[in-house]
Amino acid sequence: MANAPQLDLHADVVTLTAALCDIESVSGNERAVCDAIEVALAPLPQLEVTRIGNTLVARTALGRTERVVLAGHIDTVPLTKHPANLPTRREGGDLVGRGTVDMKGGVAVQLKAALVTEPSRDLTFVFYEGEEIDSQHNGLLHIQEQRPDLIEDADFAVLLEPTASRVEGGCKGTLRVDVTARGVAAHSARPWRGKNAIHEATAILTRLTAYEATTVAVDGLEYHEAMNATGIRGGIAGNVIPDECVVTVNYRYAPDKSADEALAHVRDLFEGFDVVCLDNAPGARPGLDLPAAKAFVESLGLPVIAKEGWTDVARFSAMDIPAVNFGPGDPNLAHHDDERCPVDQLEAAEAALLRWLA
Repeated sequence: MANAPQLDLHADVVTLTAALCDIESVSGNERAVCDAIEVALAPLPQLEVTRIGNTLVARTALGRTERVVLAGHIDTVPLTKHPANLPTRREGGDLVGRGTVDMKGGVAVQLKAALVTEPSRDLTFVFYEGEEIDSQHNGLLHIQEQRPDLIEDADFAVLLEPTASRVEGGCKGTLRVDVTARGVAAHSARPWRGKNAIHEATAILTRLTAYEATTVAVDGLEYHEAMNATGIRGGIAGNVIPDECVVTVNYRYAPDKSADEALAHVRDLFEGFDVVCLDNAPGARPGLDLPAAKAFVESLGLPVIAKEGWTDVARFSAMDIPAVNFGPGDPNLAHHDDERCPVDQLEAAEAALLRWLA
């Protein structure tokens, strides 16, 4: 790491964000930025740093009554050439460039918090790789599999994903299934010899259309469930009555349900049809009734809304660690060619987090 890029943790949070972004770290290429963060953290006596691949965990051991995780991923989606989104640049009140929103602005806020020598809570900082690609590459997963002791003693977690500096509690689960209607193949000139599976799939779509999604209150937040067809396929030729039609259904469910309960609900809805589960990631409760979460919300003085999508807070929930999302940047601009984050959001997120840790 002798040639690792230099990060100045004492620079202002905007300058630090730009420096992080300018170390290109498209998923799979996180080594340089991980090296730079490790070198920057090494001199801080209050932290014990552990590295797993290109993921870092830095912990305080101050004997506080609570421990909180501050986590953020260090990889980005690929760069674009037209327009070029690295190196970063300032445009008016925005910092523009790949990673400014998703999510090196949040990582910069974490690093500024790492300078606090006497935080009110013990802290576990997680800087992890591989969030933007298949789950098997996710650094949080690697910690869970190899060193769960580094994070499982936490009482609360904050994932600094972009939320436009609002607090978004927990997240919904997401389940995807293939629902199959069966038929009998025949020549399309003599359809009475067969059974048209595409026509049979009308019943699947009818149930979906009639389905009334619920809004579920969890820890004081309202999560809007959703059940939708996201794909359909069937037929092998223009003159063949199809013997199979498959409808892909996505169910976004509130974090009061387990993965098994959500799947059982979908199977009940499509009783009589073959249902094959393709993936199922449970959600996360925000735990806003817990002392650490209450203190976080009160110190920030911001409204809390439910996280309607899925984020890695669910990985913390799987370890019985309640979590919220809070970070600078508009999530609607994540992955955009014109990715940009308002400077005042970076500064406000830093100030809010430091206020909480004081």
